Amino acid sequence: MQLLVRGTAELLITAAALVFLYVAWQLWWTNIDAGAQQQDIVQSLSQEFGGPVSPAAPDADYGDPVVAEQPRYGAAIGILYIPRFGDGFSVPVSVGVGHDVLDNLGLGQYPDAAMPGEVGNFSVAGHRQTHGKALDLIHTLEPGDHIYVRTAEGYYDYVFRKHEIVTPDRVDVLLPVPKKPGAEPTERLLTMTSCHPRYGDEERIIAYSVLESWQPTSAGPPAAIAETVAKITEG
Repeated sequence: MQLLVRGTAELLITAAALVFLYVAWQLWWTNIDAGAQQQDIVQSLSQEFGGPVSPAAPDADYGDPVVAEQPRYGAAIGILYIPRFGDGFSVPVSVGVGHDVLDNLGLGQYPDAAMPGEVGNFSVAGHRQTHGKALDLIHTLEPGDHIYVRTAEGYYDYVFRKHEIVTPDRVDVLLPVPKKPGAEPTERLLTMTSCHPRYGDEERIIAYSVLESWQPTSAGPPAAIAETVAKITEG
């Protein structure tokens, strides 16, 4: 009997140690590994896109946004900058929301979503506490905050409107006009989604933003992210 109790205790201790190691891997190592990979992608894209790194002329009118063609699954679309998340915050955006994309490549564009600058809903998903935790601070966004998306074509400046907490089955938030099936879109939206609460996945947190302006690559970056763009581009 004593041997049985001792053996059971050892198994429980081993199981607890394995659980601890798994949690540490999820919350620590995946962030280091994926975060480094994502920053390599950001730097590579910045250098590939080129263009000046000094701020663009304020209040210039560049007409309607240029919209790129939809790339293949897994391909990088561009870089997303959110000053609210801290100086230098930047993360790549790629096509797809499978684990192969979200666990390694940063944010993922939902199937059938609009492209940056396009009329409709440019909707993306990202992790909150693992694999680089790209959207860990999504809850800190405040109305009026700017979110910038950079592509080969230029810079798209979205302004945050509001949060919403929904159940995981609420895919209607991804519609061209969120929550309005069949409605014809007239705005150029950005919708970011992630798990809620921060250390759970019972619900989803949604962040809605609308395009305020855009400028081509040749015009340089918006002043708010110019320093970040320069540091990343110049290595």
